[in-house]
Amino acid sequence: MLSSLPENPVTVVRRAAQRTHETPNASMTTLASPTLGGAGQSLWQVRMRPGQAGPEHVMDREQVWTVVEGTMTVEPFGELGAGDTVVLPAGVARRVVAGSEGVSALVTGAGDGRALLPDGTDRGVPDWIA
Repeated sequence: MLSSLPENPVTVVRRAAQRTHETPNASMTTLASPTLGGAGQSLWQVRMRPGQAGPEHVMDREQVWTVVEGTMTVEPFGELGAGDTVVLPAGVARRVVAGSEGVSALVTGAGDGRALLPDGTDRGVPDWIA
């Protein structure tokens, strides 16, 4: 039987509450996360200008990327265009490079996912995921 009131409260994250983090490589807008709405999963939008590239890194948790507009290459896995989705398992090295028209992508992953550099340096949980 369906209950009219959920056991856990429903959270609505309004546009005004979303936060954007700018790096030299991209702009990330957090749509939901443990510190924004209390979600266990994080959801954020990545925007990269043409030719921008992120650093090579590894995430310790799975991430799912869906390209909304433009194209991007996920090295070493190949190019993705609008509507394409890539599931990146935990522990797999990757580097994201925007195509010639830039890219906008929606990304989801665990709200406690940590970024690691190729040399093993732990960069912690990125601000847009936390």
